[in-house]
Amino acid sequence: MKRAIVLFSALALLVAATPGPYEKYIEKYSSVAVSEMHRSGVPASITLAQGLVESAAGQSTLATKANNHFGIKCHSDWKGKKTYRDDDKANECFRVYSNAAASFKDHSDFLRYQDRYKFLFDLDPTDYKGWARGLKKAGYATDRLYADKLIKVIEDYELYRFDGEAGELPEPPSQIEAPVEVAAVSAREEYRFSLARKVYQVNGVPCVYAVPGDTYESIAVSNSLFTGEILRYNDASADDVLNAGDVVYLQSKRQRAARGMDKYIAGEGGENLRDIAQRFGVKLSAIKRMNHLTEEYVPLEGDTIRLR
Repeated sequence: MKRAIVLFSALALLVAATPGPYEKYIEKYSSVAVSEMHRSGVPASITLAQGLVESAAGQSTLATKANNHFGIKCHSDWKGKKTYRDDDKANECFRVYSNAAASFKDHSDFLRYQDRYKFLFDLDPTDYKGWARGLKKAGYATDRLYADKLIKVIEDYELYRFDGEAGELPEPPSQIEAPVEVAAVSAREEYRFSLARKVYQVNGVPCVYAVPGDTYESIAVSNSLFTGEILRYNDASADDVLNAGDVVYLQSKRQRAARGMDKYIAGEGGENLRDIAQRFGVKLSAIKRMNHLTEEYVPLEGDTIRLR
């Protein structure tokens, strides 16, 4: 009897020491999550928690058959392999990846380059609760308990410990995109433009913001430029009308966006390519060339536009 008790106790200890699917998933992918944190700024704890929840610790059909750990759907510009399954709607299209690491990278980019998630990168990278609640608020999942599930997984498995390996992270998108005001003296010395209004830089290119009554011609005159130059710098035509708040570049835009702003994922606001070019200070022709786009192309929600 005593021998049986000893054997049972030993077996119980062995079972307790055997890692379960969650522990195995964390051990397997924690280094990938930390690497993505360094590259994109998404906390490793959030990446791991979402992967665990979305893929059932790597055991979902999407994860095992398609290497899709985050349930990311195809969208109109997806050129890779596809798989179909019922989700919010019947027979929805999901992305197929060559390996799990590609899925993790796509997940990071999905968050970093979509407007509705960019506010998250202004949070402290160790604020996993803020990230979890922000993801739910931004509409990542329809489950009303989604944030609570992420927080519970992070705390149950101490995933926050991986956020301590952050080191130096890339600048938040909001800082990269924010126009930088140029001091009046610097503006005059460097650009020789009018001091009648503030001059800013977007992607290192001097610009002003239109006020009511502005036209491309009036801004050209006040900055000692030809109207044709202003139109060319802004990918505009003589018929285009300026609205208050529109950015107007005073020099030629760049061939690519600022470092850290590698791509942009189109939202549902009906932007066209020129809107995107103006926003990031990149030539429209360069965006078309990088993305192999035709004149007729109109971005659809979820489309990925390369900026570098």
